[in-house]
Amino acid sequence: LLGQILDQWFESEPLKATLATDAVIGAMASPHTPGSGYVLLHHVMGEMEGRRGAWGYVAGGMGALSQAIARAAAARGAHIFTEKAVCHVLLGRHRQAQGVVLQDGTEVRSKLVLSNASPQITFLELAPQEELPKDFVQRIQQVDTRSPVTKINVAVDRLPSFLAAPNTRDGQPLPHHQCSIHLNCEGTHLLHHAFSEATHGHPSSRPMIELCIPSALDPGLAPQGCHVVSLFTQYTPSVLAGGQPWDEQARNAYADTVFDCIEAYAPGFKASVIGRDILTPPDLERIFGLPGGNIFHGAMSLDQLYFTRPAPSYSGYQSPVPGLYLCGSGAHPGGGVMGAAGRNAAQVALEDFKHL
Repeated sequence: LLGQILDQWFESEPLKATLATDAVIGAMASPHTPGSGYVLLHHVMGEMEGRRGAWGYVAGGMGALSQAIARAAAARGAHIFTEKAVCHVLLGRHRQAQGVVLQDGTEVRSKLVLSNASPQITFLELAPQEELPKDFVQRIQQVDTRSPVTKINVAVDRLPSFLAAPNTRDGQPLPHHQCSIHLNCEGTHLLHHAFSEATHGHPSSRPMIELCIPSALDPGLAPQGCHVVSLFTQYTPSVLAGGQPWDEQARNAYADTVFDCIEAYAPGFKASVIGRDILTPPDLERIFGLPGGNIFHGAMSLDQLYFTRPAPSYSGYQSPVPGLYLCGSGAHPGGGVMGAAGRNAAQVALEDFKHL
């Protein structure tokens, strides 16, 4: 349990709770849930520019990362198509993957197919079901994809001024504006209570909030004097109590709760808001193809990691369909902006390609 680990090393409850947020981030779990310690480890492993456990902002926004990957691929001769939805994987005479069919009927032929879509989309929607073992299909159907995350993107006309560290007269970003700001994390009991509410189908009344202001480091993201604020919040259940829909009223009610919480730490925040974009778990699934809204394509729980991700006997990026590979977050080692699953899958696919 994460709580036991933190108790061994730290005395300060606010510090323990703040560290605990990385153990439950994106997970329908409490700091007291068995296995939560691994999720914390997952978020601090690796390094950035030589600094172990460090994270950073992508200049130009997260889309700039996709563009950088696209440019690198194009430089090697790749052809990139966007707004071209894939309908299903195409099979050859020997029942191996031989390309994909687009929704408009276009066939794109290839010797190998790599999918960074979720295992659910890849194997339950795109792959030919008759080619998949029943126990494999059952395993993919049973993957825990519950997500507690509602993402709120906010445009503001000035920097938030926090009671604990008020802004200076010139309104320039201070060091804390350039970091990840954790709210409602004064104690691990608050995180556990927020989780408990969601397990009963109710959005947290005092949600865990991770607030980032990327424009404080990258001014090009917003007009001069204005900023973009990214709110990663939880816990919000995918399915509300009583089967109530996540309609506009429910979305705005939850967002208002989040904004009220921020207002308590930074008076004037609500008055600074120019616009907001609210993405609940069903929205994240519909727009981005995240199963259940899960940012990791499936829970990072101990029963869904390593040799069982996404299924036993298929943790090596290959699938029951020869020539079809899984290279996204649903494969080992899981979610996070690190590219490990893609790199590993490419190496496996290249090795297989040599023997075609």
